[in-house]
Amino acid sequence: MSKPFVFEKPAGMRDTLPAFYQKNEDIKNRIKQEMESWGYQFIQTPTLEYHDTVGEASAILDQQLFKLLDMEGKTLVLRPDMTAPIARVVSSSMKHVAYPLRLAYSSPVFRAQQREGGRPAEFEQVGIELIGEGTASAEAEALALMSEVFKKAGIAAFTVAVGHIGFVQELLADILGNDDRAADLLRYLNEKNYVGYTSHVKKLPLSSIDTQRLLKLLDLRGGIEVLDEASSLNPNRRGQQTLQELKDLYNLLEDYDAVQNIVFDFTLFSHMSYYTGIVFEGYAAGIGAPIASGGRYDDLLSRFDRKAPAIGFAIRMDYFVEALGNKSDDTKRHCILYTDERRKEALKLAKDKRNEGKHVVMQNLSGVKNVDEFSKCFDDVHYLIGTQQGEDFS
Repeated sequence: MSKPFVFEKPAGMRDTLPAFYQKNEDIKNRIKQEMESWGYQFIQTPTLEYHDTVGEASAILDQQLFKLLDMEGKTLVLRPDMTAPIARVVSSSMKHVAYPLRLAYSSPVFRAQQREGGRPAEFEQVGIELIGEGTASAEAEALALMSEVFKKAGIAAFTVAVGHIGFVQELLADILGNDDRAADLLRYLNEKNYVGYTSHVKKLPLSSIDTQRLLKLLDLRGGIEVLDEASSLNPNRRGQQTLQELKDLYNLLEDYDAVQNIVFDFTLFSHMSYYTGIVFEGYAAGIGAPIASGGRYDDLLSRFDRKAPAIGFAIRMDYFVEALGNKSDDTKRHCILYTDERRKEALKLAKDKRNEGKHVVMQNLSGVKNVDEFSKCFDDVHYLIGTQQGEDFS
């Protein structure tokens, strides 16, 4: 095997350069402040987890897990998501803390990618989990908070698509009879491959009525009126129950004044197998993938012996920052360029300006080969050279 080129990175890994890093941090801080203002408390979990617990509970495909062995031969994984680790924490270190719990996180997650795929294998998520609350009020809070985060961070044009896992599963079970026959259609929905879905439906040995019911599912997108259209498509008791849950949710979102950006989308289906109820995705103009996603997961906590209903969402920071576009960073960078005999003067000036909140670099002139090129990195440069009097910067 040939040795990697000296500048080559592992597949899916990326460097973050100063300009993007600072922009990402500024946006992330605004997101975190909004989440904290709603009462969510941030926690941190280890980068490494056991494969047999968090790895298997994460709902990420096994081939996407980064695995390694510890000194005792136990299989570890780099955490592939944050929901499963938080479920572990809630069931162990926080098992005596009363429900409902409102927790938040800001952490990188890791999912192995094929080299030709071009997707990141490490990306940062900021999200919340509302655990121990099984009512529509919890769902409305999560959706309203996500919408408010978008607004406070500066994303004006966005849409939040809301679906229901139960409705889709009940419809397919009613028509196809078993999970195995439904698996292909669910995969097409998850991939948003509606051409493949349509083609597959037309090949199934179904009555014309059932074929049309499955095809009609693709048209169930829009406002509150879509719920009435869905009612005739899935008239059984469970189907009607899910629609009533969505109507109740919409009424609560009206109280939050958060329905302007809500659309119902019954084609929405997640690869995260622990979702049990509503699922939702946030979209911003110009971005071809969800910048945030979430849903209800009422069974995951039982895998860690502390059963509880829960709902949460995660924001993909790389997509989120991209959605905000090339908004300029207002932070100015200043430089004091000095010689040895003016060092004390430079130190005092730098300290004074930093106390004023300015970002100040101190640079000895002897360490700069090209002063003109170096100076271009700053908004202004203050020279303390020899015995000449420098000019202050504002």
